[in-house]
Amino acid sequence: MFELDRLAVRYDGVEALAPTDLSIGEGETVVLLGPSGSGKSTLLRSLAGLTPAEGELRFEGKPVSEWRAVRSRLGYVIQDGGLFPHLTARGNVSLMARELGWEEARIAARIDELAALVALDGDQLDRFPGELSGGQRQRVALMRALMLDPKVLLLDEPLSALDPVTRVRLARELRGIFARLGKTVVIVTHSLGEARFFAQDGEASRAILMRDGRIVQQGAIGDLVANPADPFVAEFLAAEDAL
Repeated sequence: MFELDRLAVRYDGVEALAPTDLSIGEGETVVLLGPSGSGKSTLLRSLAGLTPAEGELRFEGKPVSEWRAVRSRLGYVIQDGGLFPHLTARGNVSLMARELGWEEARIAARIDELAALVALDGDQLDRFPGELSGGQRQRVALMRALMLDPKVLLLDEPLSALDPVTRVRLARELRGIFARLGKTVVIVTHSLGEARFFAQDGEASRAILMRDGRIVQQGAIGDLVANPADPFVAEFLAAEDAL
């Protein structure tokens, strides 16, 4: 799905993402894990074409030269949803489809389908973001990301702004949705618990631990815990387990 060849990001000469080689397969769930400032969100934004990068990024085997066409195949969810406050939930979800000229009947049918998927009702969809709970806003953001039926879902700490009960409930729902849809998923978190939850050991899931803009270790989450590549990996995992 994605192939990165020496992809790097620099801001004013400061290296935010070191030259990185990485492949992400179709249908794979990849969790980008690490402390604040480790480069995981920078890497995610690079996959979405939202930050200038050096090196080469290929999507479905082809170098990306025009991001506009690729972005329609990517669904992107940020912390707390990033919804437009002046639009209702329904308006947020349908925005891109309207810009692409979808017919109203097609838009309505797709919204109904997605609302059932994320367990939202019509009354909630007619509210503005400020009238929704944090968990509801994240469900709307997921609907918006899925509206055009993208090949890939990119999620940047989608659970971080939620209370513990809502976080656990939504995490379970998200994992079920990922399994049902079978899409490629890349999710950013600083939480080892979330990484374990979303990157359960198996052929179609992987955790990538980052530090200072570099990939330190990657593989099955159980392998990272059992066989840390260096002292930082062991320290990070132990610190997360201690909280």
